[in-house]
Amino acid sequence: MKITLLSLFPEIIEPYFTSSIAKRAITKGALSYNNINIRNYATDKHKKCDDHPFGGGAGMVFKPEPLGRAIEAHKTAGSYIVYPTPSGRLFNQAAAVRLSQQSELILICGRYEGIDQRIIDCYVDEEMSIGNYVMASGELAGLVIVDSIMRLLEGVINEQSLAEESFNDDLLEYPHYTRPEDWRGHKVPEVLLSGNHHEIKKWRFAKSMAKTLANRGEIVHNEAIIKKD
Repeated sequence: MKITLLSLFPEIIEPYFTSSIAKRAITKGALSYNNINIRNYATDKHKKCDDHPFGGGAGMVFKPEPLGRAIEAHKTAGSYIVYPTPSGRLFNQAAAVRLSQQSELILICGRYEGIDQRIIDCYVDEEMSIGNYVMASGELAGLVIVDSIMRLLEGVINEQSLAEESFNDDLLEYPHYTRPEDWRGHKVPEVLLSGNHHEIKKWRFAKSMAKTLANRGEIVHNEAIIKKD
């Protein structure tokens, strides 16, 4: 997969790709990226990329000229363009899986009050919100989406890890324990030490269900899941 991030602050983005899983994905050839400074596509003396909104109001808005030129310079016939914004559809695991199947993604990392609507109308395939809150940094929002997608690419992480994590089967992940068996008087549940895989599976499902109902009850929408043994 090829990912291009368009930003006014590419220095925020660059370190992400030089360590941990992202670096491994690049080394394995599963991922390549472009980190593009939108200011390089501004033609005025001061490289201005924002202006006051028509109709008045607080804040500034991304101008369409430099951003449009940046998109056109990197867009191909196979590009899918995503704009992270609080006004977009809520980004979730299903969306991450769907986007991971694209061959090329372009992410527009907004700032200020957002980007000119004409850019959205002319270029953007999907607007996505990473949560019901507002951030100053579109770079961080873009990287949240990249991180969720990148780990799903073939060969990047262990497939079993993907199969046993939160939001699979509409449930949050069960609790995990490791050595030592007794830490400051807090002991690992006996069932996990039993070697009985059937009982361990039942325990994990029960804990996943309890955690989901307690923390994110709205995502349990399938009665078959609740009745599952």
